[in-house]
Amino acid sequence: MSEWVFRGTSALALDAKGRINVPVRHRDLLLSGCNGQLTLTRHPDGYLLIYPRPTWDQVQAELMALKTGSEGWRRIFLGSAVDVEIDSASRMLIPPELREAAALNKEVLLIGTGRRLELWDRQRHAEVEARVVAAGMTDEVLGLNL
Repeated sequence: MSEWVFRGTSALALDAKGRINVPVRHRDLLLSGCNGQLTLTRHPDGYLLIYPRPTWDQVQAELMALKTGSEGWRRIFLGSAVDVEIDSASRMLIPPELREAAALNKEVLLIGTGRRLELWDRQRHAEVEARVVAAGMTDEVLGLNL
């Protein structure tokens, strides 16, 4: 499956082993579209990116094609990438190094943002969203006539 559109926010809890339950609205698509095979990587803004493996393969190719001078960014995204699978209990393990990188506590948000999912610590997300709202909408967003 090449076209993914994830949307919506799910409030979840990390269990003691660092796993989250994948919500049904995403689980069914992920199991049928990529057999539950995902790639997680960190974003420097303090959250995790979650891609279906076929989409990650495209992103990885884009990263590999970056010109000289972007190797630091390639290192951030590729160097922290981890392949995971949705297990038989519909859970996904978030590796310890990625939990630490995103400062994930027990309460997390899984947010669909188009071709990927984002995993945020709930409190950090609230702080970032408050800053975004306080800054106001850009002309581009205002032009959408929402």
